[in-house]
Amino acid sequence: MCSLPQRNSAWGVFAFLGFDRSLGFALQSSGLLLSSIMNIRLRSQPACLLLSCLLLPCLIARSGIVSVRSQEPRPAGPTSRSQVGNPSYMVVGFVGGYVSNTNMAHAEVQLAVTLRKSYSSDVYVGAFENHKGTAAYKEIVRLLDTDGDGTLSVSEKKNARIIMYGHSWGASECLEIARMLQNIGVPVLLSIQVDSVAKPHQNDGLVPSNVLEAANFYQSHGRLHGRAEIRAADTAQTKILGNYSFDYKENPVKCKGYPWWDYWFARYHTEIECDTAVWDKIEALIRAKLPERDRLPSAPAHAIAPGACASEPDATPKPDLGPKP
Repeated sequence: MCSLPQRNSAWGVFAFLGFDRSLGFALQSSGLLLSSIMNIRLRSQPACLLLSCLLLPCLIARSGIVSVRSQEPRPAGPTSRSQVGNPSYMVVGFVGGYVSNTNMAHAEVQLAVTLRKSYSSDVYVGAFENHKGTAAYKEIVRLLDTDGDGTLSVSEKKNARIIMYGHSWGASECLEIARMLQNIGVPVLLSIQVDSVAKPHQNDGLVPSNVLEAANFYQSHGRLHGRAEIRAADTAQTKILGNYSFDYKENPVKCKGYPWWDYWFARYHTEIECDTAVWDKIEALIRAKLPERDRLPSAPAHAIAPGACASEPDATPKPDLGPKP
């Protein structure tokens, strides 16, 4: 595999030209990504840099260094209007890959924006990049600390109402954060994984016992595809709502607003991310956990705006995941 350059080598050139660490991160990641996809072992630094340059435009756009698809203000995160005070419920989403949490082309961000507009400030909604899981964890703990003493009491932990969802690496990060919360005795109401891909040194298949309910949506085609099954570490504590399979070879989805490299390198992995049928079910699962009293009268109807993506007619019945009674 590509060996990462030292600080005083090629990256010094980019630093000299005024690029920040995010660009260096994108360059490193692009070489690693392409060599992994194509199963190429590269032993020379020039070869690694060449592959990095090939995928550099892709990673720059997806990492949010250059925003080409979103002119909106930051839709979620620590500065959102819904994150003032200590909310009773929290919805935390994670985008996949190196996608920016401001990129409105992605369903994870669209869902966060819709939910934030749908509920009062008693419902926190935040969307985070999957490599910023520590920031998400700290934000959750801060919001749970209702008395502001820097320590979570037994009652503060018991009153936690946390919902998490994510796509790809973002799905893997959901379970990682759940484990971090388990270590301090904080429960999670619901975890939803969409075409989950395990991050290095993470286990995206075993749901920790502090998660009350978990659901997994996946597809199995292409080099980049999701985990087909999640299971509970303790079946007495965690209910697996289901492992729901979608087939985009048989029932393709046309994604709009995505770059060409998503189609060529991760077509089916991208299609499940922009499939409104999938995200409508995810939204329904989340809304079923949120109190009706906090819903605003002018709440938007759907997370994904009409025209964001268009599906081909689907003859395969999808699982019914409507709100529970």
